[in-house]
Order: sequence, then structure tokens, then C-alpha cells
Amino acid sequence: MTSLQTDVLVPGALCRGPGLALTAPISFWGGVDPKSGRVADVRHPEHGEDIGGRVLLIPATIGSSSAAAVLLELVHRRRAPAALILHEPDAILLLGLIVAREMGWQTPIAVRLDRQHYDFLHKRDLTIDSSGILTIT
Repeated sequence: MTSLQTDVLVPGALCRGPGLALTAPISFWGGVDPKSGRVADVRHPEHGEDIGGRVLLIPATIGSSSAAAVLLELVHRRRAPAALILHEPDAILLLGLIVAREMGWQTPIAVRLDRQHYDFLHKRDLTIDSSGILTIT
């Protein structure tokens, strides 16, 4: 087993899931279907991939103030990723998790980790504990 320390951006419970490393930036507004949890942008390399229950590694986001609402809807419908790993924090996207927590919904943990690790983590079984320790199993 290999472990990495990440920086916790939004706290969450222990999570487990397969890694899905996006190979291009994504816009949650129009880029992710909030009902199905699938990448909806037909121009995105991971078009059609289901992000629900996966540890989603995001190299960058394409901004929209509606990203928080899409992530909030994913949490509400239980179609959200098991965890979000971001190369750079995105305050608007993370706001969706913060609002979901305030509403009493179980939310995924969000952490920061340099994207140099993304290819290695893709399709691996990952666990992230509440302190941000990411374990590859």
C-alpha cells in the first residue's frame, strides 16, 4: 500500500472508490449531468463516464457560478463523487459541498493534491480518511 498526504479543503467522512482522473478541465455547469452523474460535455475526453461514487481527480475547472448548484444537486441525488481531488481549490465548486453539509447531507471530502499523481491514481482503488491521507490499495 502507498499513502499520500493531501490538503483537506472541505471535510468529509472516510471514503473509498475507484480513481477517475480527468484528462482535461471540466465545467460542472453543462459538463456534468446533475441527474445521472455522467460527464455530459461531448467535447470532453471522458464524455459518458459516470463520476458517481468515484474518487474524481480534477486537473482544473472551467468556471461558472452554477458549478456549486450542480455539485449540490449531485449530492442531493446521491450521484456525487465519493471524493474530489483538485489540483487547485475552486471556491465556487466547493461552495456546493459546504451548502450540502449545512443542509445536513452526507458530503464527499474534497482535497488538494498536485496533478503529477493523477495518472498513477487513475483506475486504482483509493481510500481517503478524514485527515486527508489517501491510500492506494
